Amino acid sequence: MTEWRDEVEKALTIFGTVAELAGDPISKDDIAIEYLNAPHRPPTRLPVGKMAVYGFWGDSVWLKIGKAGPNTNARYTSQHYNPGSAQSTLAASLAGDSHMLTVAGFDPHTSGAWIKASTHRVNILLPSQRRKGLLSLLEAFLHLRWRPRYEG
Repeated sequence: MTEWRDEVEKALTIFGTVAELAGDPISKDDIAIEYLNAPHRPPTRLPVGKMAVYGFWGDSVWLKIGKAGPNTNARYTSQHYNPGSAQSTLAASLAGDSHMLTVAGFDPHTSGAWIKASTHRVNILLPSQRRKGLLSLLEAFLHLRWRPRYEG
């Protein structure tokens, strides 16, 4: 396994304990993980009956972590790849980062293409019947654990 995948597996093992301590236990069998290696294609839809926390890994760090409820398909599939869709997307964060101008092959106007070509993505899928607070807890836990570059 690669470093970023190992981090996902370790974090989800620990998260099981966190969820249990929070009074909303979840089993590993209730969590589906999709690993998209670079270059990757964005997912075309959030699977029916699922909600997700997703993360982008590149440049040996976690770049962005987000969440998508069952009614936020665009956030899950396309917004992070379009620098004009919202300020809080990975594409917009990269486009506004002066460090990225020193990265070979990066163009702030087409940052979505760089994301697809140069980052790995993980999708952590939970059943949408679970409490939305569990999804928020997982996202917050991963923010604290992984300290993504473009958060805050």
